[in-house]
Amino acid sequence: MNDHIWDYNRKDLRKSKRGQILLLERLINYGIYLKGKKKISLKKVKKNWNILSIDPKRKKLFHHLIWGT
Repeated sequence: MNDHIWDYNRKDLRKSKRGQILLLERLINYGIYLKGKKKISLKKVKKNWNILSIDPKRKKLFHHLIWGT
């Protein structure tokens, strides 16, 4: 299996902070599963919450699920 997400190479993206954010956004927005169906890290989501570009309705739902507000 290729280690590509659309036109991006995951190995290259993991090297930068912005690339890691892009991968996290894609996992959240499009539900791409990594090998072995690893879960999305809640710690990473919370840490980067304010800078994540997520569909507004999905972001509202996740905010409610994560923080209960």
